[in-house]
Amino acid sequence: MTKRFDEGMRLLRRKGEDRENGFCLLQRHAVELLDELIEAFRGEEAENMRVLLLTLIGEARSPRALPILAEHLDHEDESLAYWAVRGLEMLDTKEARTVLYRHRANNAHT
Repeated sequence: MTKRFDEGMRLLRRKGEDRENGFCLLQRHAVELLDELIEAFRGEEAENMRVLLLTLIGEARSPRALPILAEHLDHEDESLAYWAVRGLEMLDTKEARTVLYRHRANNAHT
Protein backbone atom coordinates (compact mmCIF):
# COMPACT_ATOMS: atom_id res chain seq x y z
CA MET A 1 0.00 0.00 0.00
CA THR A 2 1.13 3.51 -0.66
CA LYS A 3 2.10 6.07 1.93
CA ARG A 4 -0.76 8.32 0.76
CA PHE A 5 -3.28 5.51 1.18
CA ASP A 6 -1.96 4.60 4.62
CA GLU A 7 -2.16 8.22 5.78
CA GLY A 8 -5.68 8.65 4.37
CA MET A 9 -6.88 5.47 6.08
CA ARG A 10 -5.26 6.47 9.39
CA LEU A 11 -7.13 9.78 9.31
CA LEU A 12 -10.37 8.18 8.08
CA ARG A 13 -10.44 5.97 11.18
CA ARG A 14 -10.39 9.02 13.45
CA LYS A 15 -13.25 11.39 14.21
CA GLY A 16 -14.19 14.90 13.22
CA GLU A 17 -11.86 17.01 11.12
CA ASP A 18 -9.26 14.24 10.86
CA ARG A 19 -11.86 11.92 9.30
CA GLU A 20 -12.88 14.65 6.85
CA ASN A 21 -9.25 15.28 5.93
CA GLY A 22 -8.66 11.56 5.41
CA PHE A 23 -11.76 11.29 3.22
CA CYS A 24 -10.68 14.30 1.13
CA LEU A 25 -7.16 12.93 0.72
CA LEU A 26 -8.44 9.56 -0.45
CA GLN A 27 -11.13 11.17 -2.61
CA ARG A 28 -8.58 13.29 -4.48
CA HIS A 29 -6.61 10.14 -5.32
CA ALA A 30 -9.46 7.62 -5.54
CA VAL A 31 -8.67 6.57 -9.11
CA GLU A 32 -5.03 5.77 -8.44
CA LEU A 33 -5.87 4.15 -5.07
CA LEU A 34 -8.89 2.17 -6.31
CA ASP A 35 -7.35 -1.28 -5.88
CA GLU A 36 -6.31 -0.44 -2.31
CA LEU A 37 -9.77 1.00 -1.55
CA ILE A 38 -11.47 -2.16 -2.82
CA GLU A 39 -9.10 -4.37 -0.85
CA ALA A 40 -9.68 -2.29 2.30
CA PHE A 41 -13.46 -2.43 1.76
CA ARG A 42 -13.43 -6.21 1.42
CA GLY A 43 -11.41 -6.57 4.63
CA GLU A 44 -13.27 -3.98 6.70
CA GLU A 45 -15.74 -5.08 9.36
CA ALA A 46 -16.90 -1.71 10.73
CA GLU A 47 -20.05 -0.69 8.84
CA ASN A 48 -19.33 3.05 9.05
CA MET A 49 -15.92 2.49 7.44
CA ARG A 50 -17.43 0.22 4.78
CA VAL A 51 -19.85 3.00 3.83
CA LEU A 52 -17.04 5.55 3.57
CA LEU A 53 -14.89 3.17 1.52
CA LEU A 54 -17.72 2.29 -0.88
CA THR A 55 -18.42 5.99 -1.28
CA LEU A 56 -14.76 6.54 -2.21
CA ILE A 57 -14.83 3.58 -4.60
CA GLY A 58 -17.78 5.21 -6.39
CA GLU A 59 -15.99 8.57 -6.38
CA ALA A 60 -13.21 7.00 -8.46
CA ARG A 61 -15.66 6.87 -11.38
CA SER A 62 -13.70 3.95 -12.80
CA PRO A 63 -15.12 1.02 -14.76
CA ARG A 64 -13.00 -1.18 -12.48
CA ALA A 65 -15.39 -0.24 -9.65
CA LEU A 66 -18.46 -1.57 -11.46
CA PRO A 67 -18.37 -5.16 -10.09
CA ILE A 68 -18.14 -4.17 -6.42
CA LEU A 69 -20.77 -1.46 -6.82
CA ALA A 70 -23.15 -3.85 -8.60
CA GLU A 71 -22.53 -6.47 -5.91
CA HIS A 72 -23.87 -4.12 -3.21
CA LEU A 73 -27.03 -2.82 -4.92
CA ASP A 74 -29.25 -5.07 -2.82
CA HIS A 75 -27.24 -4.96 0.37
CA GLU A 76 -29.24 -5.14 3.60
CA ASP A 77 -27.41 -2.03 4.84
CA GLU A 78 -29.34 0.76 3.11
CA SER A 79 -26.33 3.08 3.25
CA LEU A 80 -24.20 0.63 1.28
CA ALA A 81 -27.00 0.07 -1.22
CA TYR A 82 -27.45 3.84 -1.60
CA TRP A 83 -23.74 4.45 -2.29
CA ALA A 84 -23.63 1.51 -4.70
CA VAL A 85 -26.44 3.13 -6.71
CA ARG A 86 -24.83 6.55 -6.45
CA GLY A 87 -21.45 5.17 -7.55
CA LEU A 88 -22.99 3.56 -10.62
CA GLU A 89 -24.83 6.80 -11.45
CA MET A 90 -21.56 8.74 -11.20
CA LEU A 91 -19.77 6.15 -13.33
CA ASP A 92 -22.35 6.81 -16.05
CA THR A 93 -21.15 4.20 -18.54
CA LYS A 94 -23.38 2.06 -20.71
CA GLU A 95 -22.57 -0.94 -18.50
CA ALA A 96 -23.36 0.97 -15.29
CA ARG A 97 -26.65 2.25 -16.73
CA THR A 98 -27.57 -1.31 -17.78
CA VAL A 99 -26.87 -2.65 -14.28
CA LEU A 100 -28.98 0.13 -12.74
CA TYR A 101 -31.81 -0.40 -15.24
CA ARG A 102 -31.94 -4.14 -14.50
CA HIS A 103 -31.76 -3.52 -10.76
CA ARG A 104 -34.61 -1.03 -10.88
CA ALA A 105 -36.71 -3.26 -13.16
CA ASN A 106 -36.24 -6.25 -10.83
CA ASN A 107 -37.15 -4.19 -7.76
CA ALA A 108 -40.19 -2.54 -9.33
CA HIS A 109 -42.12 -5.77 -8.80
CA THR A 110 -41.28 -6.22 -5.11
